[in-house]
Amino acid sequence: MKTNVDPISRRNFLTVSGAAAAVLAANATKSPVFAALAANETAPPKEKKKYPIGLELYSVRTELARDQPNTLRNVAKMGYEVVEFYSPYFDWTIPYAKEVRTLMDDLGLRCYSTHNHIASFTPGDTMAKAIELNQILGTRYLILASAPGETKGREGWKKLCDQLTTATTQLQPHGLSAGFHNHQTEWKPLEGDTRTMDFMAANTPKEFVLQFDIGTCMEAGADPVAWIKANAGRIKIVHLKDWAPGNPADQKGYRVLFGEGATPWPKIIAALESVGGVEFYLLEQEGSRYSEFETAKRCLDAWKKLRGNA
Repeated sequence: MKTNVDPISRRNFLTVSGAAAAVLAANATKSPVFAALAANETAPPKEKKKYPIGLELYSVRTELARDQPNTLRNVAKMGYEVVEFYSPYFDWTIPYAKEVRTLMDDLGLRCYSTHNHIASFTPGDTMAKAIELNQILGTRYLILASAPGETKGREGWKKLCDQLTTATTQLQPHGLSAGFHNHQTEWKPLEGDTRTMDFMAANTPKEFVLQFDIGTCMEAGADPVAWIKANAGRIKIVHLKDWAPGNPADQKGYRVLFGEGATPWPKIIAALESVGGVEFYLLEQEGSRYSEFETAKRCLDAWKKLRGNA
C-alpha cells in the first residue's frame, strides 16, 4: 500500500535547520571554554601601565638658581610630570616649602623624591627638618646624593649602610623611605671582587631604594640589565642619563642628549618594567650643546618618541 508522505520543502528544511543551529549555539555558550573565548574576544585590551616622567632639577640648575618659580613653570609647560629637587632645597624655610608645594599643585607637578646630604639621614634636628620638608612636598623617598667624603673601604661603607638602614626604619612611620644614588666610582671593587654597589645592596634592607643612574653604569663598563635583574624590586627610581665614549669637548661622554649615546635603552626599560620595580623615571643632563631648557625639552621629546607617544 502506498503511504502518502508530504515531502519537506526547501524552505521548511532551512527553517528547521536554522532553529536547530540556534539551539546548538545557545547550548554552546554555556560551555566554560566557549565563555572564556568569548570574553577574550570582547574584553578591551589591557592598558599599558603608565610610568610618570620627571626631571632631576640639577639638569636646569642655573635657571633654578636664577628663578625657581619660572623654572618650574617652564618644566611643567614642556610636559614633565615630576621633579626631583637636589640638596640646596634643604636650606628652605618651612613657609617657603609650602609656597613651592602650592605652585607645584597649580602646575600639576609632583615631587616623589629629593637628593640629600647625609644630614637628612642623621637623627636629630637635621633629619626632623628633612622629614617636614619632604612631607610638605609630598615626597616618598629621600635619596642620599653621594657618600660622605670619609666613606672609605669596607668598614666605612658598612658604617654608612648601617646608618642608612637605621634611617630607613626611622623614616617609615612618616611615610618616607631612604635610598642611594650611584656614581661611576661605586661600580669599582670595594675590596676583592665585590663592587661597592653590590656591597651596599647586600647590607641594606629590601625597602632601601637603589636609585639607578644608568649613565654612570655605562661609563664604568658595567652591565645595567644584569644589575637590575640582580636587584629585582629595588630599582624604584631611575635617572635616564645617556653616555657615549669620547671626549666631552667633542660633545661625547655625558654631553650627549638622551637617546644619542651608547645605552641600550629598550633592553634596560624592559628589565626595569618587568622585574626592576620602577615607579617613575627622571631625565638628567649634566650639560649639552644646547641651553638648559632646550636640553630638557629635547630629552623629553626623545623619551616620548622612544615610548611611542610622541
